[in-house]
Amino acid sequence: MGRVIRCQRRGRGSIFKSHTKHRKGAVSLRTLDYAERNGYIKGVIKEIIHDPGRGAPLAVVQFRSPYAYKVEKKLFACAEGMYTGQFVYCGKKAQLVVGNVLPVSEMPEGTVVCNLEHRAGNGGTIARASGDYCTIMTQDPDTGKTRVKLPSGARKTIANSCRAMVGIIAGGGRIDKPMLKAGTAFHKYKAKRNEWPIVRGVCMNPVEHPFGGGNHQHIGKPSTVRGDKAHGRKVGLIAARRTGRLRGGKATQALAEKAREKK
Repeated sequence: MGRVIRCQRRGRGSIFKSHTKHRKGAVSLRTLDYAERNGYIKGVIKEIIHDPGRGAPLAVVQFRSPYAYKVEKKLFACAEGMYTGQFVYCGKKAQLVVGNVLPVSEMPEGTVVCNLEHRAGNGGTIARASGDYCTIMTQDPDTGKTRVKLPSGARKTIANSCRAMVGIIAGGGRIDKPMLKAGTAFHKYKAKRNEWPIVRGVCMNPVEHPFGGGNHQHIGKPSTVRGDKAHGRKVGLIAARRTGRLRGGKATQALAEKAREKK
């Protein structure tokens, strides 16, 4: 029995916990209420702020509560083109304008959206990273379903009562600029969590990693591993369906699929 390896310790928390001290709060759409289900509610963007550890800016949106004499503040992940002082409208009867939130049933096919819910009322969980967006592919009013293309290129069918924000998340193109030096990566991950630098398993000792040891840095065994292996052994290509480069006919097929997704 060797040591408890890094991937096992990560699950326990401790030094691997998320760095949340300066985070601004939970990001979600408004709680789904009568006003949104049947009409709309107007809010105003008070300021656009940076959230440590997040690539996208946040908008502080202020709404007047329809049920009590008070002001509600919500944090939205900013869509590109939103600005301070802008009015945003949330609800079934809101217009199709960048920054507005409405059910996907009210959006035509081809609409680009972000902050998408996968269950009606859960506050938006899909396409929230900088530059991400989903595309409405097909609407099926008879079954109450909508098919959307996710940022990964995969397709997903959701209920057409799920809400989304019109537009693309701001801060796109962030990864186009190279980090250039280790210090930049250090400060990036310092705000997120303890996941950098990444030490390769092959340069460890046998006690610290299944791929460690040997006179030359080599794995020395297949890098694929079963999905039901013990946690101290479950490293490498876990439950891989296939490995290696796509070659020949499969490569051509993959390129054709990618081209089809872009259309």
